[in-house]
Amino acid sequence: MRKHGELGIIMLTAAFFMAFFGLSLNFYRLAVERKYISAAAERSYVTVHGGDSQGTIYDRYFKPLTNEKTVITAVAVPSAVDIKEIRNLAADEEKAAADYKKGDPFAFVCKEKGEDSAGLTFFEVPQRYGGEVIAPHVIGYLSDGDGASGVEYAFDTLLRTGNIENSVTYSTDGFGHILIGEGKSVIRSNKAETGVVLTIDSEIQKICEEAGKNIEKGAVIVSDVKNGEILGLASFPDYDVENISASLKNENSPMINRALYSYSVGSIFKLVTACEGINEDFGGYVYNCMGSCEISGQNFACHKHEGHGDQNLTEAMTNSCNPYFISLSRCLDVQSFRDQAFALGFGREIHLCAGMISSAGVLPTANELLVPAELANFSFGQGKLTATPLQINQMTCAIANGGELIMMRIVRGITVDGETVGNEKLPQKSRAISSDTADELRELMTAAVRKSENSNADAVYTQTAAKTSTAQTGRFDENGEEYCHGWVTGFFPASSPKYAITVLVEDGGYGNDSAAPIFREIVDTMCK
Repeated sequence: MRKHGELGIIMLTAAFFMAFFGLSLNFYRLAVERKYISAAAERSYVTVHGGDSQGTIYDRYFKPLTNEKTVITAVAVPSAVDIKEIRNLAADEEKAAADYKKGDPFAFVCKEKGEDSAGLTFFEVPQRYGGEVIAPHVIGYLSDGDGASGVEYAFDTLLRTGNIENSVTYSTDGFGHILIGEGKSVIRSNKAETGVVLTIDSEIQKICEEAGKNIEKGAVIVSDVKNGEILGLASFPDYDVENISASLKNENSPMINRALYSYSVGSIFKLVTACEGINEDFGGYVYNCMGSCEISGQNFACHKHEGHGDQNLTEAMTNSCNPYFISLSRCLDVQSFRDQAFALGFGREIHLCAGMISSAGVLPTANELLVPAELANFSFGQGKLTATPLQINQMTCAIANGGELIMMRIVRGITVDGETVGNEKLPQKSRAISSDTADELRELMTAAVRKSENSNADAVYTQTAAKTSTAQTGRFDENGEEYCHGWVTGFFPASSPKYAITVLVEDGGYGNDSAAPIFREIVDTMCK
């Protein structure tokens, strides 16, 4: 009896534990089901980006210089679209198929645009550069998505803030599953319409780049003489805005904007010497060039070793006779001479926009010019004097427009609709020389082309006015030959100036051989 009683107690205890275990399992199942039901009831959201639309940089006629091309992207929900459709649409089928298999919504680049559906949303997204880019030294480039130089840097905030996002947002349950039946929220950016409007004329810019394509190092500038607007600005060599690392390794330093970099000027500066001579009533000055002249024991040679003989101002400008201008400078008031150079823009920076500032170059002080040899060098653009192609172009505009020095500019203003310009300012001008003096200088530049037997600045389709330079650098090659910069600056039409053109060929040798043919090609192409 005792054994049977103990067995009964054991069996009862076991039954109790079995019942308790079963009850616990049931409570656990109910708890888990409630958890799943609660989780499934929770709503969340997932957003997939289809690409950003940055603001546009336009030329003067609202032609896009960035965002010119677009790419079609799509956001796909694998559970709501067939993989065959994805493969047919995707530019990279294998990558899109691999993303599809992951099961999560994803974005991909399309070969063409399709129709929006529950599982597909299409966007047309501007490509920032999309291949060939003109005026890279003006436009600049991006680094980690931010503007790093040029207009991209100067207007970084405007171009890359605001509604730049293209995206689609879906509702999900607590497990991250897309609730297709709940619809989607799509944001399409109109940021690309906002942007910066430049003074650049894209057609003239292309002409500059084509004419200067064989320049190893140098710059070309074309501007409107009436308002100082830069219509074309090219620096050589150019660079690939989408491959900056390669350009950084290039020994010719393509990242430098040579239009804003200062160089020895040479004979172009004879225009300033002539200007001051006219101001001080030495416009009729005559000098007998014997092939050289001596100043304080230093010999200054003329490029024509036997000399030019008697020269007036027009003949000396046409023949680019150094001894004539050295002799003329010794008749001038040194302080007034130096002040005239400053009034014409030498020794002053030119601010185009943030980060795009022309060097001031070097303008010797009046005390430095009291040294006879320094004044002699100054008179024909050598010695300590340096200037940028932009400064030379600004001076040329002043001569061409009747004597007003205009603040050069490359930005017209901003736009919010891609059609109209806001914040556009009137040209800023200051009187640099009298209109009568400007007239005489224009005649000198016209004569320098017309009366020269071998001027390569003489165009076919219109009459030009120009002055060339061969500027010494003090650097020599392995054969002992000095490197010289080739320059030309001028305007056209000569009788009614509209455009100023400045060309620099760094280490190019004679200006008439290296720079003047480029000047002529630009003029003739613009006139066709």
